[in-house]
Amino acid sequence: MFKNVIVYRIDQWEQPPTAELETRLDAARFVECGASQQESFGWVEPRGEKHGPLVENVGGQWILKLCTETKAVPGGAVKQQLEARLDKIEQETGRRPKGKHAKELKEEVVHELLPRAFPKRGNTPIWIDLKAGLIVVGAGSAKKADKIVTLLTELLSGGIRLELVQTQLSAATAMAEWLSSKEAPAGFTIDRECELKQPDSEKAAVRYARHTLDIDEVGEHIKQGKLPTQLALTWDGRVSFVLTEQFAIKKIKLLDVVLEGKEAAGKGDNDFDADVAIATGELGQLIPDLVEALGGPLKLGEAGTSTTDKVIAALTGQTAAMGAASPYAPASAEDASAPF
Repeated sequence: MFKNVIVYRIDQWEQPPTAELETRLDAARFVECGASQQESFGWVEPRGEKHGPLVENVGGQWILKLCTETKAVPGGAVKQQLEARLDKIEQETGRRPKGKHAKELKEEVVHELLPRAFPKRGNTPIWIDLKAGLIVVGAGSAKKADKIVTLLTELLSGGIRLELVQTQLSAATAMAEWLSSKEAPAGFTIDRECELKQPDSEKAAVRYARHTLDIDEVGEHIKQGKLPTQLALTWDGRVSFVLTEQFAIKKIKLLDVVLEGKEAAGKGDNDFDADVAIATGELGQLIPDLVEALGGPLKLGEAGTSTTDKVIAALTGQTAAMGAASPYAPASAEDASAPF
């Protein structure tokens, strides 16, 4: 149900009744792009049934779905028509438009070509865990998630304030320690995919795909200054995923042991309630365990251990000297039990 997620903590919120939220969502329902409109977004039925509710409550978990449609004109077509217009003006006036005038002409070309552009549509699921005080956005990039969170803040009102879940240890520091020591945190195993990148202007990178990471070569790259930006992990033999340096959880996959349990319960592929229950149940346990592996939650106003000190400690194998900042210290970020 969720392939990529970014988790936010609800810092404060006077939540509205479900009926009031439904009314707000209906006022911002999705409408496809107009002829000369580049982007349109709005809310659609999470269950996929026409005229159904726009907020689904499954076992106390609220599920929303944002639909986005974009139309993009091929750059080659824009350039071709723009050059033709610039050439024509130059022939007629003896001067070739530049700067602001050329930019305005380009915008005119894009506006005229938009009606012929093919729309691209996508859906983003959103999970509100009221008990845990978390909102989970089904996006893989902070830029996309932040845009959706802005919409949610306007929609949900009630003085809502959201904060990205942050941890005592940065994900990059913790991943560097796990790879250097060849030991995953409790409850997790390291899989066969990672990316290491030099944090300088050159951004030299090394990528491993379908390759064992339990080798000295990986540790040597880390000693030379490269830090993990992505690492594939499996939680409890039930969910595999890729953790990024920004604490995005990507490529989420429920493993056979979870799916077999669904089949044993007689749930079909299109059972929305079962899918939500399973996803929230599994990921609702994974998230706090992952936060614990990153040293616990970094609370508002708390400075935490210096990122530089953490990196140095991880690179030199002195993690234990960091005390509470150890990646194996207990806790959970911005409110532990959150989904996706």
